[in-house]
Amino acid sequence: MTVFSLQAQPTDAGSWLKLAIRAEELGFDALLAADHPGTSASPFVALAAAAAVTSRIRLGSNVSNAGVREAVHLAADVATLDVVSGGRAIVGLGAGHTPAEWEAVGRVRPGVHGRVERCVAVALAVRELLDGGLEGPRPVQDRVPMTIGTANSRLLRWAAEHADIVGLSGLGRTLPDGHRHEARWGRAQIEHQIAQVRLGAAERKPVLEALVQIVEVTDDASAAAKPHADRIGIPVEELLDAPFALIGTLDEIRAAIRRHEQQWGITRYVVREPYLEAVVPLIRQ
Repeated sequence: MTVFSLQAQPTDAGSWLKLAIRAEELGFDALLAADHPGTSASPFVALAAAAAVTSRIRLGSNVSNAGVREAVHLAADVATLDVVSGGRAIVGLGAGHTPAEWEAVGRVRPGVHGRVERCVAVALAVRELLDGGLEGPRPVQDRVPMTIGTANSRLLRWAAEHADIVGLSGLGRTLPDGHRHEARWGRAQIEHQIAQVRLGAAERKPVLEALVQIVEVTDDASAAAKPHADRIGIPVEELLDAPFALIGTLDEIRAAIRRHEQQWGITRYVVREPYLEAVVPLIRQ
């Protein structure tokens, strides 16, 4: 079964609460909020508000930067969200990439190795705290699901072994502006990422989720995909086969989703708010 989650940010109370209600009514599995201190809303405050007007949809950050967040604060926020939502929290973590976030908390951003090691340490600590290490509040769920979002080989292997959901970001090296990334959407790059997951998983079967950057329903998939493929530097056919872009007729997109599951085991997708309406037919198929 294919599952869709919605990533969004509040701009005002009314529209945010309406969005939470609508996402639940439309059948999204989760409402997720980005976590970029200083440039985005506090995810856990926003999600607690969403919890008050919903009853089914799961709620979580996608993803919190483990490099600038402390494990005990993250665990307390997630546990509190789990309590006020009646057991619907998800904890999402990543190694982080934006230099400004380290500068904002008075730290120097480590290199890739240091960020990955920090993410692993924070994830282990958060897991321990949520599983019984907090004096209070205690989560409602016996195990709060954990998502690790990454394209880093080491972190993909670790997530496959330890996390409940492996979030395939498809994002590579941070570009000079400090915010955007290289895209790792080529077929060989995706195969490499999946190989790392399989290597780390051993006997486990972790759930795989893709972060979708583009959704476009069109009768001319190749024409719609070409500007994106040219920008990324991959053939059009490879972009159309990537799980990070859903482009084509609804039937073509459904066929691509089936291939993603058959080839790579991907069964979950995170889409951004602008694409909400476009994916509704895919949720209701």
